[in-house]
Amino acid sequence: MPRAPRSVSLPLTLDGGDRPLRHRIADAVVAELREGRLRPGDPLPSTRVLATELKVSRGPVVAAYDELASAGFIETRPGSGAEIATGADRAARAGALSSVEPMEPCPTAPIRPPRHEVRFDLRPGRPDVGFLDQAAWRRAWRHAASLVPTNDMDQAPRHSRLRQVLADHIRRSRGIAVDQDDLLVTPGVSATLQALPSALNLAGRTVALEDPGYVEAWTAFSDNGVRTRSVPVDDDGLDAGQLRPTDAAVYVTPSHQYPLGARMPVVRRTAMLDWAQESGGLIIEDDYDGEFRYDVSPLPALRSLEGADDHVLYMGTASKILVPTLRVSWVAPPRHLRDQVRLELERRNLVVNEMTGEALAEFIANGSLAAHHARAARTYAGRRARLVTALARHLPHHGLSGVDAGLHLVLMLPDDVDDHEVATSLLRHGVAVNPLSAYAVESDRRGLVIGYAGLPESRAEVAVRALAAGLD
Repeated sequence: MPRAPRSVSLPLTLDGGDRPLRHRIADAVVAELREGRLRPGDPLPSTRVLATELKVSRGPVVAAYDELASAGFIETRPGSGAEIATGADRAARAGALSSVEPMEPCPTAPIRPPRHEVRFDLRPGRPDVGFLDQAAWRRAWRHAASLVPTNDMDQAPRHSRLRQVLADHIRRSRGIAVDQDDLLVTPGVSATLQALPSALNLAGRTVALEDPGYVEAWTAFSDNGVRTRSVPVDDDGLDAGQLRPTDAAVYVTPSHQYPLGARMPVVRRTAMLDWAQESGGLIIEDDYDGEFRYDVSPLPALRSLEGADDHVLYMGTASKILVPTLRVSWVAPPRHLRDQVRLELERRNLVVNEMTGEALAEFIANGSLAAHHARAARTYAGRRARLVTALARHLPHHGLSGVDAGLHLVLMLPDDVDDHEVATSLLRHGVAVNPLSAYAVESDRRGLVIGYAGLPESRAEVAVRALAAGLD
């Protein structure tokens, strides 16, 4: 026998808006709750009865009831009809709705014009991504996308293939013989540095750092309870003779001192390794742009020296050879420290996602990285040579530092010149550079740190003329 609909009346007033009818019916029910005319436990008419009362088809009423049930305003039970749910009145008075009301888009904030138009961005640390082989890059990412991702949330991605090809890459390019199991993949050198104080138990101990040097390293160590000690650098980098037996570690950039650009000679490298072996200290080697060398014989990484495996933590990165936004770097700690570094990185969730790791692994494995590096090295060598020539022509009385390697050089200024003011003045001439003193703690050397990776050879002359005009 068919069940007769309940004779429950629900007089509703529908607004005349342009929202779909199902939303207007649901809104009217919520309004009744808000005004207290409906309360928890009150029955609702059947969809057929309410449709008749509203003089609409039954479909929008069914959709409105489904919407109200999904939002928790009503409860429906087979054979018992629908009734107002417990707490629905409080939710309605609090302003809850059964659906999201359409909103006007937020007004777009006016775009503020830059204070000064930058014609030449010569700040360091910015490789040129324009000549990256886009077809090879896309192929690598398509390969990564074709792989079935894992769903193991209990451990960080293993990156087995990436570590394998990276081990081969740094063996060929940096002379380091390291097993793939000794490599850790991390999301950038800066992030890695944040984890090292805890991983290496450096809190409360002294770490020696280059001055001037990499600001991110100073910040990472000092923010994590490490006692930092400034060691001045000269034209050969950091002198191991200034290290102390009480130093727990030293952070160095021996291949291209940041920012002055010195290449640490072998004699100093071996002296630093002697210090580590005698004192038990750790050498943290940041090889941030060691792949780029010009007009000089290649110097292998400090980690490649005999006996360095137990005393040097090596860090490399894809940010200079490829693109900074990739956020991929690698760490080779001494084997006895590997697990504690790995655990600390995982504890901080400093991991690289699977797809990024697979794409980079494919890019390296199919030879695209080697081809890109060769093309980049030729391009940067030409840009560096043209910049040096132009600087010699227009600013002959200023010395240069760090021209043998890397992606930047330093134009030295007299010690009584405020290089911050000079950099600000140059910005008004459309030239963006970094003052050398911004990298210093106690050092009083003055200069301008100039990156040339993104400066085409054809623009070097006009860029240096603008630089010279700003220095006048």
